Amino acid sequence: MEWVVVVSVFVMIILSLLRVNVIIAIIAASITAGLMAGLDIVDSIETMVAGMGGQANTALSYILLGAFAVAISYTGITTILVNFLIRVLTGKKTMLMLAIAGVASLSQNLVPVHIAFVPILIPPLLKLFDQMRVDRRGVATALTFGLKAPYVMIPAGFGLLFHNTIVDGMEQNGAAPITVKETALAMLTPGLGMVLGLLIAIFITYRKDRDPVEGASGTGNVLIEPEVEKVTFNIKHFLTLVAIVAALVVQIITDNLIAGALTGLVLMFAFIVVPFKNGDRIVGEGISMMGMIAFVMLVASGFGNVLKETGAVDALIEATSGFLGDNQAMIAFILLFVGLLVTMGIGSSFGTIPILATLYVPICMAAGFSPLATAALIGTAGALGDAGSPASDSTLGSTAGLNADGKHHHIWDTVVPTFIHFNIPLFLFGWIAALLL
Repeated sequence: MEWVVVVSVFVMIILSLLRVNVIIAIIAASITAGLMAGLDIVDSIETMVAGMGGQANTALSYILLGAFAVAISYTGITTILVNFLIRVLTGKKTMLMLAIAGVASLSQNLVPVHIAFVPILIPPLLKLFDQMRVDRRGVATALTFGLKAPYVMIPAGFGLLFHNTIVDGMEQNGAAPITVKETALAMLTPGLGMVLGLLIAIFITYRKDRDPVEGASGTGNVLIEPEVEKVTFNIKHFLTLVAIVAALVVQIITDNLIAGALTGLVLMFAFIVVPFKNGDRIVGEGISMMGMIAFVMLVASGFGNVLKETGAVDALIEATSGFLGDNQAMIAFILLFVGLLVTMGIGSSFGTIPILATLYVPICMAAGFSPLATAALIGTAGALGDAGSPASDSTLGSTAGLNADGKHHHIWDTVVPTFIHFNIPLFLFGWIAALLL
């Protein structure tokens, strides 16, 4: 029975790496687990569906934030930011990459638009990158840092979503109660590993001049140089900022991301910053952008339920305990390695956590890890692979902006640099955190 978890997870990983849609891959893994445990296909599917409600709150949060992000983009406020960066940072290569990392960081916590800003901010800057001979691998690293590190460390915006997912995953699997503040404390050390990786990338690895290669992506020149619009700050942009601040305040007061996102979205329409007649299109585009991740999380929660209900997790715990004993260092190392494989396959730290919590919590409890250490392992393992996965929205979003002119290769210019500079320090710092907390 202990092989049910191993085999089903590998089914999911292999299918995901073969570019099978991740939702189909997780469903296939769920059915595999059910069949191996003696259920038929219908019972396996019903058990999976019964467990999908565990992430409904998170999924709805994602969709509403997607709509809010589209509404913010609609106002053109990001164009003002582009013009400012070009005016202030021309000729300052290191400062430019640090600024991009900073702007990207705002997209996770303060202005939770996730990857929606990348195709607006980056393409107009490509000509500037070429003139300054900026190494685009460094820019990809800066972007991916901003799309990931803030939510790993800061429980606001998408960070609140991430940390609540850890809390829910631990509670649903029998761990001692833990708060969002405690998970943030647990993830501080792994997050500092990402900060170290960013500094190494910007100041050492990608500091030298590098000319982009025409057609590096294999698609040739796919973009005529975009014109940066001349946009001046106006009342519409001021009201957009009011809506953003209101969304953040409501989120903090209520500790509820849905309430915050809904507040921001309603105010955008109430202020007529976004015409009410465009409401269906705005929400539709938001679902299009974030809906995939939302459904991955729902199905992942269902997969975790199949593994629990069939008793496969209990069998794996017994086998693991007998093999590793109470060697916490080795257990933590193996759990993080498994997390790396799983998240690399799925490409979503948010979607992976419900699966990892199902596996990790019972093993960590049996091995004597504290709740903080368990949270550090789950959060780090969820973050591992996301930055370096070819299927991650963080890497895909970065490439979408940097490859607008066909001069940026997704694997060699985004995935490999982010894997080296983020996954290695994440693994080491997460391992240390699990042993010290």
